[in-house]
Amino acid sequence: MKETRGDSALGRAYVLFILVLVYTFNFIDRQIVGILAVPIKAELALNDTQLSLMGGLAFALFYTFLGIPIAWLADRSNRVWIMTIALSVWSAMTALCGLSQNFIQLFLARLGVGIGEAGGVAPAYSLIADYFPPHQRARALSVYSFGIPIGSAMGIVLGGVLTTHLGWRAAFILVGLMGLAIAPLFRLTLAEPPRGRFDAPGTSLAPAPFAAVLRTLARKPSFWLMSLGGACSSMMGYGLIFWLPSFFVRSFGAELPGFFAWLPRFLLPQEPPALLYASYFYGAILLIGGVIGIWSGGALADYFGRARRGAYAMIPALAFLASLPFFVAGVLAPSLGVAFIAFLAIQALSLV
Repeated sequence: MKETRGDSALGRAYVLFILVLVYTFNFIDRQIVGILAVPIKAELALNDTQLSLMGGLAFALFYTFLGIPIAWLADRSNRVWIMTIALSVWSAMTALCGLSQNFIQLFLARLGVGIGEAGGVAPAYSLIADYFPPHQRARALSVYSFGIPIGSAMGIVLGGVLTTHLGWRAAFILVGLMGLAIAPLFRLTLAEPPRGRFDAPGTSLAPAPFAAVLRTLARKPSFWLMSLGGACSSMMGYGLIFWLPSFFVRSFGAELPGFFAWLPRFLLPQEPPALLYASYFYGAILLIGGVIGIWSGGALADYFGRARRGAYAMIPALAFLASLPFFVAGVLAPSLGVAFIAFLAIQALSLV
């Protein structure tokens, strides 16, 4: 199988396609647990605290702390191999989630998913920088970002469909195996590009010492403010995506079938459970809201950023604040329609 080096427009299109595909599976495996929480809780007799530890802490613990050393490694090693190994690890650990017999085993498997996914993003950004010249880079990064709503929506919908027909264990195993199938394709068809090939002549390609990078960042208030904003946004986003499927089932289980009365019958089994309806409902919110948010955020940043560079940070900050009243409206929604509009707005604003 021939490696793609991205020397042509078609080659770069393939590079972007395979990177988006991997990023999509990054979010499928990350978010599928949200829709599976209901059957997992029932079968393993877990309480909500255990669910939150399994869905939140288990994933975030190593995902957070391993991101920096893996980014350091990506500056010095073969990025295609790093992403191949990362994809293989998080896919295998996702499949192992389906074999878990108790809370501890499931917690450890989700820990492994976080370890693998820590190596999935930083090398991809670096590869995009070396595959796409500066005038194409922003567009490539925006296309890459669509892996977030696509993967999140697919994780929720696939989880609901597979669980309805095969059970939650099969859902974990099948999506994990799909990721493992992509890993050799990724490695065999994507070449490691020359590092810094689009940099200005005379630019040093030697990576800066880690301590020097830390000292530089420590002196930048903007770095800490951006990090705080990103942390708050992630806390809200991941909390919502884990708990909202359960919230919809518990609060609007009786209304969900009527909301999807227009669906063709082949998309629904004989007596579809509320979980399947919730997966369609929330999957639509994630996909539609995510696409709107990413597209509008890029357009707004480009428009206002030309006059003031601070707009690149101010626009998502204002969008984050604007989501607060919609959050209150969604949680207190008297009907499923109101909840849909409120959480659609939240999803769009969170990705601006």
